[in-house]
Amino acid sequence: MRSWMIKLLPAHPTTRALVFSSLAASTSRGLFITVSVIFFTRSVGLSAGQVGLGLTVAAVVGLIAGVPAGHLADRVGPRRVMVAFGVVRAGIMLGYLAVHGFTGFVLVAAGVQLLESGTGAANGALIAGSVPPEQRVRTRAMLRSVINVGWGVGALIAGVALKYDTRPAYVAILVVCAALALLASLLVLRVPPVAPQPRRSSGPALIVLRDRPYLALAALNGVLCVHYGMLNVAVPLWVVERTNAPAWIVAVLGLLNATVVVLFQIRASRGTATAEGAALAQRASGLLLLGACVLYSLAAGRSAWLAIVVLVAASAVHVLGELRQAAGSWGISFDLAPEHSQGQYQGMYGTGFALAGVVAPALLATVVVGWGWPGWLLFGLIFAASGAAVPAAVRWARRARPEVATPEPALV
Repeated sequence: MRSWMIKLLPAHPTTRALVFSSLAASTSRGLFITVSVIFFTRSVGLSAGQVGLGLTVAAVVGLIAGVPAGHLADRVGPRRVMVAFGVVRAGIMLGYLAVHGFTGFVLVAAGVQLLESGTGAANGALIAGSVPPEQRVRTRAMLRSVINVGWGVGALIAGVALKYDTRPAYVAILVVCAALALLASLLVLRVPPVAPQPRRSSGPALIVLRDRPYLALAALNGVLCVHYGMLNVAVPLWVVERTNAPAWIVAVLGLLNATVVVLFQIRASRGTATAEGAALAQRASGLLLLGACVLYSLAAGRSAWLAIVVLVAASAVHVLGELRQAAGSWGISFDLAPEHSQGQYQGMYGTGFALAGVVAPALLATVVVGWGWPGWLLFGLIFAASGAAVPAAVRWARRARPEVATPEPALV
C-alpha cells in the first residue's frame, strides 16, 4: 500500500514538498470556506450582508498585495516571503475567534486576504525559481489537482462542525484551519531557497507596471477568469430561479467540476509550456466558455429532467474551458516574465484573477439571472472575444521582450 502511494507522488523532492504544502493549505481553505459564513452569522452575530461586504472589502485590499509582495520575493527570496507571510497569516486567522463586530471582522479578513495574495505571488516566484522552465506549467497543473482534492477533504471535515452547529465546533474547525495553514508554510522550508535577485541600478523597481503587453494579457486572463463565478454564483442562482431543475443538481455540477479538474488538469496542460501554445489554449477556452454559456441558457423553460441533462452538458463544456484557461494562464505568466522579476510578474498576473473574483459575483447575478439568455450570450461572446485576442497579445509581448527582459547591471 505504501509503495503504491509513493508512486503517485512526484519523484522530485521540490515538487513533492510543494504538493504536501498545497494539500495542507487547500484543506485549510476548504474547511474555512465551508463553515465561515455560518460561523460569522450564527456565532459572531453578523448579518449576511455584513459578511458579504466585509469579504468584498478584504478581496479589494488583497488586490494591492500581489505586485509589491512579488517584488519583495524577487529581492529577498520567494521562500522566505512565503514562509513569513504564511506564518503571520495563520496567526491572524485565529483573530476571527476574537471578533465580536463588523469592524473587527473586516480588519481580520483584510489582513488574511492581504497576506494570502502576497503568498500567492511568492509561490509563483518560488515555482519559477525551483522548477525547470519546461516543467513549470505541469507543476502548476499538478498542484491545482491537489488543491481541488484538499478543498474536497476540507469541505467533508467541515460537515462535522455543521452537523453539531455549536460555537465550540466552529472554534475547533478554525483552530484546525490555522494549524493547517501553519503546516503548509513550514512545509515550504523543504523547498531549496531561491537566490534573491539583485537590485536594479536604475529605472523603476516595478517594471511590470510598464510592460503593456503583459498588463493586457493579465487583463484578458482576468476576463476569462470571470467564468469561476459562473459555477459558484450564476449557475446556482440560475438553477433555482430560472429553471425547473431540482436544487440538488448544483451539488452534482460542483462535484463534476472538481472531479474533472483533479483527473485531467495535468493532461490539459500539455502543449502550454510556451506562451504561443498557452495562447492557443486560452483561445480554445474562450470558445468553450461561449458554448457553455449557450447551453446554460437553454436549460430555462425545459422540463426538470431535460433541464438536468442540459445543465450537465453545459457544466462538462464549462470545465473543459476551465482546464484550458488555467493551463494557458500558467504558460503565459511564466514564459513572458523576465527571470529576474518573476515575483512581481506573477503577482501582476494573479491580480487579474483576483479582480475577477471581486467583480464577478455581483455582475453575473445582475446580468445573467436578471437578463436571462441575452445575459448568458453576452458573457459568452465576451469570453470568446477575450480568448481570441490572446494570441495577438502574445505576439505583441514577444516583440517587446528584449526591451522588457534585459536586466540592469547589479549594484555592487
